[in-house]
Amino acid sequence: MWDKIVADFISEMHPKMWEMVAQSTWETVYMSLAATAIAVLVGLPIGFLAFLTDKGRILENRFCFVILDIIINIGRSIPFIILLVILLPATRLLVGTTIGTTAAIVPLSVAAIPFFARLTANALLEIPTGLTEAAKSMGATHWQVVSKYYFAESLPILINAVTLTLVSLIGYSAMAGVVGGGGLGSLAINYGNYRNMVFVKWISTIIIVAIVMICQKVGDVLAARVDHR
Repeated sequence: MWDKIVADFISEMHPKMWEMVAQSTWETVYMSLAATAIAVLVGLPIGFLAFLTDKGRILENRFCFVILDIIINIGRSIPFIILLVILLPATRLLVGTTIGTTAAIVPLSVAAIPFFARLTANALLEIPTGLTEAAKSMGATHWQVVSKYYFAESLPILINAVTLTLVSLIGYSAMAGVVGGGGLGSLAINYGNYRNMVFVKWISTIIIVAIVMICQKVGDVLAARVDHR
């Protein structure tokens, strides 16, 4: 039995296949990191604005809050596999193709933006309610309250939110492989499933799990370092 397992492993995992595993691993990391960066850049201000325009906040605006809340909730409610299909025309318009790792970043980013925006708004809710009054009593402007107090106080939770977003996107990137997005998900489907190369499927899964664990550990360490509470 073990002789057969070893023989199958050697036959499947030849040098060319290891090169494909390495390339697919890089594609997964590239897609996930790029989409996370875009989600943070766009989702962070949206989350802050949704929090600041809520009732009783320094920029209270009911209309703005309701619109942002609806957009965030709708964006988070659409299943990713459906979002992939819906955004095919937009992806082709933006990057010129719907296939490949760069094309997959578009739906990954769109899925992650409302997700991270909600995490940001929730992180800000953890800030003590008396902080705004204390900052105002010291003559702080709205911008100073946001940048020097809200952001600083919520930074550990925001780092955890970035980590959670990245980990989620690693899983989404595997789904993107279904429609030619590349990465370990595509490798597992095209070779592990369609060509019945069992070891390719397992190695892809193990690498994805390892990447998730590394990202989670790094995120936890960074959050602990900036948490001075």
